[in-house]
Amino acid sequence: MTPKKSPEADLQNKRMLFLLVGLVIALGITGLAFSIHSKPEAGEYTPPKRETTEMEQIDNTRQDQMETPPEPQKAQAQVVTDVLNIVSNDQRIETNIVFTDDADDFEDFDFVIEEREEEIVEEEIFITVEEMPTFRGGGLPEFRTWVQQNVKYPQIALENGIQGNVVIQFVVGPDGKMTNFKVLQSPDKTLSDATIDVLKKANEMKNGWKPGKQRGKPVKVSFTLPVAFKIQN
Repeated sequence: MTPKKSPEADLQNKRMLFLLVGLVIALGITGLAFSIHSKPEAGEYTPPKRETTEMEQIDNTRQDQMETPPEPQKAQAQVVTDVLNIVSNDQRIETNIVFTDDADDFEDFDFVIEEREEEIVEEEIFITVEEMPTFRGGGLPEFRTWVQQNVKYPQIALENGIQGNVVIQFVVGPDGKMTNFKVLQSPDKTLSDATIDVLKKANEMKNGWKPGKQRGKPVKVSFTLPVAFKIQN
């Protein structure tokens, strides 16, 4: 005969079973929660611990061995020991300055006004221009012919048999006058002087040189004139 279990004993056994199952489930949930919390989040990277290499140790040693730069010297401010004597406002200071309205008192003063010299800009001397100077309607060949016809052979040069070519450089100015005579070649001074004398006479002519023009403006033009001195046998 099988003994019957009482309902109360059966209920007590089931209660203990349910309690154990619940405890196991609770422990499992708690362990799962800890494991999830301890795992790193997705995408988060934890770099490995860097080990110090021998090269870094050498660099650190070198830096430690470097001398510390000297501290900059501080400028020492010089203390001024002079003391200013401050005069109170109620003390009157007497001066020897005398103000006058008499204009005669300024007669002894010399007022000097400095005058600036105007800068003189030399005109440019051309060799060739748009409108060349003309002499009696012609050019340099016509002027040379006129010089050869009017120059006088120096007597002393004739007596000494001096002959040859004289080369003179001159400038025809904006007013048609010849200036800046320069002897470039001459066998004797008497011949070059005779040539310059006849050139100066051309400046006295009313219908002599007509000035050259550059862009419609009269300008200076330079010429070189050869004059031949030859003794006729």
